[in-house]
Amino acid sequence: MEHIYAAGDCTDQPQFVYVAAAAGTRAAINMTGGDAALNLTAMPAVVFTDPQVATVGYSEAEAHHDGIKTDSRTLTLDNVPRALANFDTRGFIKLVVEEGSGRLIGVQAVAPEAGELIQTAALAIRNR
Repeated sequence: MEHIYAAGDCTDQPQFVYVAAAAGTRAAINMTGGDAALNLTAMPAVVFTDPQVATVGYSEAEAHHDGIKTDSRTLTLDNVPRALANFDTRGFIKLVVEEGSGRLIGVQAVAPEAGELIQTAALAIRNR
């Protein structure tokens, strides 16, 4: 509706605090005459367990469902020097790329700091 602005739990957007904060900022810009849109195409999600579980973009199955051919790789943390140095090799990082172009379209991670690394993945996906 024109002249009605909303953010957070009263919308049909994903129920994450960072989505509400970003939507609130854009609502404020728009109600003062601006024109700001909220782009959720590369929105990360994190479950703060130990280790953390994080995802952004397409999973392999979601990409295939949408007709996108993929070429994916999974790296277990016992192959990551930082994980070895921290004596915590629980987990993996999976990269989902579009076949042919090599463009990163999704990342899933189970790792002690998956919530941190998924932010970098979100930037890579968003900025192609």
